[in-house]
Order: sequence, then C-alpha cells, then structure tokens
Amino acid sequence: MSASVHLEPHIRDVPDWPEPGVVFKDITPLLADPAGFAYAVRSLAEPFAGRGITKVVGMEARGFLIGAPVALHLGAGFVPVRKPGKLPRATDSEEYALEYGTDRLEIHADAVGAGDLVLVIDDVIATGGTAAATVALVERSGATVVGLGFVIELAFLGGADKLAGHEHVSLLTYR
Repeated sequence: MSASVHLEPHIRDVPDWPEPGVVFKDITPLLADPAGFAYAVRSLAEPFAGRGITKVVGMEARGFLIGAPVALHLGAGFVPVRKPGKLPRATDSEEYALEYGTDRLEIHADAVGAGDLVLVIDDVIATGGTAAATVALVERSGATVVGLGFVIELAFLGGADKLAGHEHVSLLTYR
C-alpha cells in the first residue's frame, strides 16, 4: 500500500487557518490513529535505517511528535529545535525569513557535534525556512545532516529548493 493511500485520509484540511486563503494540513487525525501513526514513523525511518544516524532533530512542535518515535525506531537520540527562549542552557540560534518578517530557532549548543549523523524531521515542509535554518544549526555544530523527512511536502511552495542538495523524504506531496 502506498503512503498516500494509507496516510491521506488521516490529513484534515482546515481552510482559512491561520489566516484567510491558507489551507492548513492538520496531522492530528494521523497522530490519533495508532496504525497510521506507526506507518508514518516507519516510513520516515526506514529510508535512513543502517546509515548510522546518531541523532534525530525535530522542530517545534509537531516535529517533536514525529521525530521522537523516529529516533526510537532508529536507535538514535532525539534533539529538539525550539523557538527562542524555550531551552534552559546555552544555545545556538538561526534566523530565517518568513513571508512578512523573520523568525528564529534555537538548539542547545552541545546537542549535536562532530561525528553526529543527523536526520531532521518535521510534519510539513512548505517554504523551507524552518528546515533550512535547522540544517544550518546542525551543520554549524560540526554534525552531518544525512537527510530530512517530512510527513507532508507542499511542493507548490518550493521549500525543498532550500535544502541545498540534502536528501529528503516526503510521505505525501501536494503539487
């Protein structure tokens, strides 16, 4: 069974959220379905199995929900990337562009480093700003980004173009 056949019924469209004209792809029905959620986790982990992943990095907040079980599946540690001011120790940060302004992500300064092989996980790749900022944080630490995984790719927004040639897996792609 293909991922789109298995997963698409568990993705809910929410029109005009968070603003008019946007159709938000809600993964909470997928998270509520044990078989669908397990399938998504396995489908994101398996392309990277046997590649020595030492850390899975997930972005706030839905990347935590998916990244942590992917890390367990791969026998790797999990590292959160958060919005500013949420991490209690020394951090490194990266600013990225939004449609109207900028935002910033932070990672603990000692969370990943030289020798770590990292898989970056999030629920959705849209414009690619969050993913690109996370890749920059990980690579600046001396770690290697082996790849990225997303439940959903909004290909019409071109976010994968910002991944600088890094391998990525998307379970559902909307063109």
